[in-house]
Amino acid sequence: MVSGRALHFVFKVADRTLTAKFYRDILGMKVLRHEEFSEGCEATCNGPYANRWSKTMVGYGPEDTHFVVELTYNYGITHYETGNDFIGLTIQSSESLQRAAANNWPVKQQNGLKYLEAPGGYKFFIVDKPEPVGKDPVQKVTLACSNLARSIAYWNGLLTLKIFEKKDKSVVVGFSEDQAKLELVEIAEPINRAKAYGRIAFACPFDEQPIIDSKIQAANEKILTPLISLDTPGKATVRVIILADPDGHEICFVDDESFRQLSQVDPASDAELDKFIKSDKSRK
Repeated sequence: MVSGRALHFVFKVADRTLTAKFYRDILGMKVLRHEEFSEGCEATCNGPYANRWSKTMVGYGPEDTHFVVELTYNYGITHYETGNDFIGLTIQSSESLQRAAANNWPVKQQNGLKYLEAPGGYKFFIVDKPEPVGKDPVQKVTLACSNLARSIAYWNGLLTLKIFEKKDKSVVVGFSEDQAKLELVEIAEPINRAKAYGRIAFACPFDEQPIIDSKIQAANEKILTPLISLDTPGKATVRVIILADPDGHEICFVDDESFRQLSQVDPASDAELDKFIKSDKSRK
């Protein structure tokens, strides 16, 4: 059994200025760390791009205790085509709705649920209750799947995430009750990940990564990036393995020991992000 910890979901963003406004001023998240890279990631963290890029982690609290969002920005890329793979991210935060109203940011509805749309078209479903005290407001990430039974066999059977809720066309899985969950919803069409496709990340003990590797190989499932060590300038080196589920959803398992060092909150990151936004000429 894998002993994992839900970490973050990765979005590709084309407009850092408007994106920063949405996450900070509307959702009320904090910039936790910001990192700049001169060339593409060996584990395609920024997608299939070999150019300069940046990574900004935002959330409601430290990455040790909160599920956060990773915003990857490729210099010079001004648009990403969205598919039907990402359905939404659910947050309990009536405060977000109040901030949206104050900033004239549209509050939309889908199937009776209120949501805010981030730049790029990503939906954030809002549970209209105050943000919980001492608990992460982020509840779950919802992804589309083409065959629910096959997805359950992969996520629950192979990766050993627990099933917390199951319906005819959906399942909610996760590693523990106190963490953000993953919801998979079966849709009546093939999954199209297009260009904006994301990635969900988990941490697990260093010694368990080879076990995941062996299990995935034995099941003849897909490994996108075999075990590899990644460097971040001035920070800890982490080891990752990147998988793809039956619908191609990308999954990162990073070693927990090194990641806790890498992911420490950097108080200077908010100003760093603004500095690089201001000096960026690649969109012009």
